[in-house]
Amino acid sequence: MIILWIDPWTTTTWFAISEKIWHKITLIDYGILKTIPKVWIDLKLLEIWNDIRMLIEKYNPEIVSIEKLFFTNNIKTWIDVSHARWVIIYECMKHNLRILEYTPLEVKKWVTWSWKANKIQLQNAIKIIFKLKEIPKPDDAADAIWLSYIWALNSR
Repeated sequence: MIILWIDPWTTTTWFAISEKIWHKITLIDYGILKTIPKVWIDLKLLEIWNDIRMLIEKYNPEIVSIEKLFFTNNIKTWIDVSHARWVIIYECMKHNLRILEYTPLEVKKWVTWSWKANKIQLQNAIKIIFKLKEIPKPDDAADAIWLSYIWALNSR
């Protein structure tokens, strides 16, 4: 089973592609979907939509795991990221993909067994779990990879 993991934002959206066979999960690919900075949000959303469509067509996932939004003090950022999430969810629904959502706190708890884990602890945990030589670069790419581990734990 191929799984697409997404940590949505507007200028950079992180993704990971994993394959689960029985109880073993293998990381296939990960990276960033970048949009043009400092342009209208509608142009960014169109780029995200096209990039997600291309990932789906390239890897043919069966499930998509996407990080839920959490409240921030910057309401404009929160609204823009919310739009990006729904563009991603809409494209996934068009392809009849099952969508799972997790909060950042759920991710921390499942990966490190602590609600208080910092980003470096999470990145090191992913490095160990997936037997990677180094922390995924850019560092925020680990955000999408974390979701693959959570799904693997919850789907046994």
